[in-house]
Amino acid sequence: MFWALKQGYVGADGIEFEHVLEDIQTLNQAALEGRYDITAISLHAYPYVANQYFLMNVGASVGDGYGPIVVAKEQLKLDDLGGCKVAIPGSLTTAALLLKIAVPGLRTEEMRFDQILESVRRGYVDAGLVIHEGQVTYQREGLNLVVDFGKWWKTETGLPLPLGVNIIRRALGEEIIAKSVSAIRSSVVYGLEHRDDALRFAQEFGRDLVQPDVDKFVSMYVNDYTVDWGETGRAAARELLRRGAEAGIVPEIDNIEFVG
Repeated sequence: MFWALKQGYVGADGIEFEHVLEDIQTLNQAALEGRYDITAISLHAYPYVANQYFLMNVGASVGDGYGPIVVAKEQLKLDDLGGCKVAIPGSLTTAALLLKIAVPGLRTEEMRFDQILESVRRGYVDAGLVIHEGQVTYQREGLNLVVDFGKWWKTETGLPLPLGVNIIRRALGEEIIAKSVSAIRSSVVYGLEHRDDALRFAQEFGRDLVQPDVDKFVSMYVNDYTVDWGETGRAAARELLRRGAEAGIVPEIDNIEFVG
């Protein structure tokens, strides 16, 4: 998404971006502290920062019929997880919100996202919630799929699944917000139009993945919804947060505001 902006292939109209690469749970925590003017976070975290940030109408990771998965060594079903200990990649990840909605009262253990597959494989936990490239490689670890939450959500609602989102500080004002949204959208569009070059850049962060795996994973989450949520994407975000609030997991938001 940000390759073209980072490399200077698209203009930023006087806005200076500093690129900070962190895992999503670290960025969630930073948002709670108000550390950055613009940041990616999990949609799950947004209710806790909505008074300080708008949701940007660009840059979202949205899966349509696919999403975070739960894997296990054993052949388990979603209903079996109630008696299991499940590793999660952060309490504020959207994947964790989905898991809590689907299996109330579940026992979880929080750990770094890149330690989960190994912890499941070694039997430290009964199952693991996977949000990274392990979604396309878990079978090589000898693990079994318990549930794909993208498919689960699609069956439940008929909607795509919003996961990661971009937010921007409200106090920046209309002009800076508009320029920032435009620059990020230009970067996303440029990346989609120069896919091979963008993928070569992305592969540097793919934790030893081969190109076909990177291509598959990126294709899952960088799509038309990333360029613009559209009415369907925005409806999906509102529905997920509504269900989270209804379940008592996140605070209720009266009006979810998108900019750009």
